[in-house]
Amino acid sequence: MANAPSLSIPTELKRRIFFTLAMLAVYRIGVSVPTPGVDGAAVMDFFQAQSGGIFGLFNTFTGGALERFSVFALGIMPYISASIIFQLLQAAIPYFEALKKEGESGRKKINQYTRYATVLLSIVQGYAMATWLGSSNSEGRPLVTTPWFGPLPFELVTIMTLTAGACFIMWLGEQITERGVGNGASLIIFAGIAAAIPSGALSLWHMVMKGDMNILLALVVIAGMILSVAAIVFIETGQRRIQVQYSQRGKGKDSMQAPASHLPLKINFANVIPPIFASSLLMFPATIAQFTDAPWVAQLQQSFTPTGSLYNVIFTALVVFFCFFYTEIVFNPTEVADNLKKYGGFVPGVRAGKSTADYIKRVLDRLTVTGAVYLSLICIVPTLLVQELGLPFYFSGTSLLILVGVALDTSQQIQSHMLTAKYDGVMKGMKVRSRRVQY
Repeated sequence: MANAPSLSIPTELKRRIFFTLAMLAVYRIGVSVPTPGVDGAAVMDFFQAQSGGIFGLFNTFTGGALERFSVFALGIMPYISASIIFQLLQAAIPYFEALKKEGESGRKKINQYTRYATVLLSIVQGYAMATWLGSSNSEGRPLVTTPWFGPLPFELVTIMTLTAGACFIMWLGEQITERGVGNGASLIIFAGIAAAIPSGALSLWHMVMKGDMNILLALVVIAGMILSVAAIVFIETGQRRIQVQYSQRGKGKDSMQAPASHLPLKINFANVIPPIFASSLLMFPATIAQFTDAPWVAQLQQSFTPTGSLYNVIFTALVVFFCFFYTEIVFNPTEVADNLKKYGGFVPGVRAGKSTADYIKRVLDRLTVTGAVYLSLICIVPTLLVQELGLPFYFSGTSLLILVGVALDTSQQIQSHMLTAKYDGVMKGMKVRSRRVQY
């Protein structure tokens, strides 16, 4: 009997996976490190009372660091906000557009500017949070227990602590991207969301056991989540394949062979980028709105919750914008059409060159509209249903989409590493002899 082939993981891939897990473990440890001078119990009581609003979304993205008000309370969001700003600047300002075209050196400069912007945004958000903490209380208990650290006020110490924590998370994300597996920033958000799943499941179980929720309704909620995951996997792996043929010169009957191929276009080309970017942008003004007592700001803040109409309208508009914006940056139909023409490829029934570029652009725009509608529905509808059912935990469609999308992307990268190692193993030890070509 032939032995079954064993699945061997390349040593380099093992090293990358262990490094990624180690960095995520460091991040989860940092979530539990409290900010100096803060009453952790009072802060947690306050944020648990606000779990259904923008604080719930922010706390989910930080992996529970906000409700503990740990040194990682700002999370990865300042870095993501800075990345959004400079991606927009690359399309609007010629200087940054020229840097983008410089290749690796230009990318390094843009990354450096992004780091500086991250520090600036962290200082602004840290100042807003520190000022609010110093003037707030939870049921008569002050949130700040140490207003002064020697000659330094609590606000200054908190700003430095939160900024340092945000910069450290940014560094962790970059290290995961370069030396680990997957996108570092996305995996950090993934780890924070995944960490809340056990407590959410336990809360749901307790509700069923106490009779606060019908067991049939609980089963419907679980089935709805499973169906949502299946729908996300189906859409994220779906493709629109444009048939492509290549002309090839031969002899005799085979003088004009045209082997068929295809150009795959994802239905959701932007993946989880639009909801992450949209949530990040909406968190910044909503967070600032929480820390002021102006009446008009309070009214605005009530609408600026994940279940508010204003929030959902703006969120949908941002998702649609980032779907088209990200697709425009990543995929260039004109460049693809030029490459097809250069190598003798053509779309049947479409003239090479500009006509092919227009055809690909038209197909891509339709797919982007479909992807934008899908992202908007999957991010908004589950959140509204969870709010109507009164579940004891915050779990939005955005969180579900990020969990599944990041898991799919990371698994694809792992498969790519394994495929590369397989081909390297096949080619190892083979001697390649050059052949002299006679004209």
